[in-house]
Amino acid sequence: MASEETSMKGALIGCGFFAQNQLHAWRDIDGAEIVALCDRDPERLAATAETFGITRTYTDAAAMFAAEELDFVDIATTVQSHRPLVEMAAGAGCHVICQKPFAETMDDARAMVAAVEAAGRTLMVHENFRWQSAVRKAIETVRSGAIGTPFFGRVAFRSGYDVYSGQPYLAEGERFIIEDLGIHILDISRALFGDVERIAATTKRVNPKIRGEDVATMLLAHEGGVTSVVDCSYATRRTPETFPQSLLEIDGAEGTLRLDAGYSLVVQTGGNETVTDVSPPILPWAERPWHNIQESVRIIQQHFVACIDAGTQPETSGADNLKTLALVQAAYRSAETGETVRLSGI
Repeated sequence: MASEETSMKGALIGCGFFAQNQLHAWRDIDGAEIVALCDRDPERLAATAETFGITRTYTDAAAMFAAEELDFVDIATTVQSHRPLVEMAAGAGCHVICQKPFAETMDDARAMVAAVEAAGRTLMVHENFRWQSAVRKAIETVRSGAIGTPFFGRVAFRSGYDVYSGQPYLAEGERFIIEDLGIHILDISRALFGDVERIAATTKRVNPKIRGEDVATMLLAHEGGVTSVVDCSYATRRTPETFPQSLLEIDGAEGTLRLDAGYSLVVQTGGNETVTDVSPPILPWAERPWHNIQESVRIIQQHFVACIDAGTQPETSGADNLKTLALVQAAYRSAETGETVRLSGI
């Protein structure tokens, strides 16, 4: 941790399941520290404060902003609260990192981006899948030109892991896998292949105990000419279970790249093959199988701090995330209508 003189002071709002990872990661990061917590549930707030040794706690965000002098805020609440909290943070002059999904509507998302921009502060969406070290290595390899110009890609996340036990609200919404998981996989595709011109999607609900869809398959036509297939499932029974790994297959003009189960990165060019183990480390506070996501939390939060320090925009800025969020909205529209949807209409 950096010294008191150089650390940005931040607060975290929302002390739920995933926020615990964010708090662990903030303790690891140079240049920032969490000095206050906010949650509407007093018991959860007290338990989290005790775990992380944070003494300044609030059950009301407005009261916290009035009492604290903060440089940034980490918003780890559910999507319905994002706009009022982001606008409140912007009004308090704070940099903002906000959990995904960023917003329920494009209007809300654009309003949040505008509010933070008007305040002259930085807004980043906690879109962490593209920051997983194995995925990051694949992205960097493609961007380096190692397989030439890509023309096809597949980004897949297929699992039967019980995600509902730790986050029961996931089983209750009318929308599920595209909004909660597919948004990550779509963002990986954007990171690899650029922005999207049009999308076609199908969805299915296999698990009768949930309300939303748990299977989605999406076909993307990217502006640069790449075609990608993005598919995700929480109804896939496979052994060994690959949760929470994203698997990649990419064809380029000069070769192919695969990120296989078990964190094996395979690159084939000119008749040669290289296989690299890109397994993520297990941080002291992390545990299998979540360790790849937990590591990415630390990486993305350090990126946020570095961008503020350098005065640059984060790779997953609010403005950039508008394009990923538009893909989610377009995918649902396509699945409902059976038509291909152009992103220019979202």
